[in-house]
Amino acid sequence: MPIELKMPALSPTMEEGTLAKWLVKEGDAVKSGDILAEIETDKATMEFEAVDEGTISQILVAEGTDGVKVGALIAILAGEGEDAAAVKAAPATKPVEVKPAEAKAPAAAPLKQEAPVAVSAPKAAPAAAAAAGDRVKASPLARRIAGQQGIDLTAVQGTGPNGRIVKADLAGVTPGAAAPAAQAAAPVAAAAPVAAPAPAQIPDIPHESVKLSNMRKTIARRLTESKQTVPHIYLTVDIPLDALLKLRGELNKGLESRGVKLSVNDMLVKALAVALMEVPSCNVMLTGDQLVTFQRADISVAVSIPNGLITPVVTGADTKSLSAIANEIKDLAGRAKDGKLQPHEYAGGTASISNMGMYGIKQFEAVINPPQGMIMAIGAGEKRPYIVNDELTVATVMSATGSFDHRAIDGADGAKLMKAFKRLVENPLGMLA
Repeated sequence: MPIELKMPALSPTMEEGTLAKWLVKEGDAVKSGDILAEIETDKATMEFEAVDEGTISQILVAEGTDGVKVGALIAILAGEGEDAAAVKAAPATKPVEVKPAEAKAPAAAPLKQEAPVAVSAPKAAPAAAAAAGDRVKASPLARRIAGQQGIDLTAVQGTGPNGRIVKADLAGVTPGAAAPAAQAAAPVAAAAPVAAPAPAQIPDIPHESVKLSNMRKTIARRLTESKQTVPHIYLTVDIPLDALLKLRGELNKGLESRGVKLSVNDMLVKALAVALMEVPSCNVMLTGDQLVTFQRADISVAVSIPNGLITPVVTGADTKSLSAIANEIKDLAGRAKDGKLQPHEYAGGTASISNMGMYGIKQFEAVINPPQGMIMAIGAGEKRPYIVNDELTVATVMSATGSFDHRAIDGADGAKLMKAFKRLVENPLGMLA
């Protein structure tokens, strides 16, 4: 019996992905565990493994296709003993069964806001029907021209194959206006809420355009949601690092034979985790009408990678040794840059830390990563005048800024966490006890 291969959910937040590359072709025999394709998710590029044995009978989604919904049919596998050619034509109608259901599923998709118009005016122009899908059918050239001229493709009627919009359909269309064939429906469409502003017109300046990756799209969406829905409160403290730097040097001498080298960031991850356990009111997550308080500190560590930013998680950092934290962060960061992290390694986390000190940034305010309740932003350690025991001296001082979700964490509780974090960094032996 033919086996349907469907777009897998490779991360907890994945709703769709890009089928980046097929590693097999039609007619290839595969067995369980073979890598079939590389799929770009909202977090990383991951491998899609075969579960069953058989022969690739038909590939239904070409490599490079983006916006492929989770659960959509992407290929057919002929089972053991079956003739691949005999079952090749069988799934021809399958995509038709999958896609309409999928198109209606994500009610939150921006273009679905036009649904009330489609109900009240079922005889609207074909362009409205095209807009009801997950994306408008248009040739790459038509998309580029529309982007440059600020034309809304959802209001253009396509005359190409299957209603596809081609260059000729844009002739005579002014920026922001509908095509002549769709102008009759303009009064009805005007009543519908606008999903998103038209792309800005690119000025006539030499430039290079790069298509956004799924990761960059997700970063943009999540950070926008965070700033729009989470009331941030920012608390900053200056912390002398001399004691921590001294202890780090001593520990690294002792760990040299084991090939372990602690970074300042490793020690700050530990300090934040211990501080969160001392002030559990900050180790929280707001979900609906519930406030969840966690009983361990899982710290998400911001790592910059070529396509954006990812936050691998050090689980139970409050109870792990500094050497274990150092080894874990090194391993996670390395695999993050190679796109090899597994979903459970970057999902979750009870709080985050973002360190931009290595870039010489003195102080900054990080954006909270929902549904977490806080994130610690670490600036560069630098020589500054500092008062120690009522005497002016020079110390290595860094600025740390906590961003807190004010719905879940009161300012006083945030201040307690910053105080605890400062004390642990100033007296680092306390985090080792």
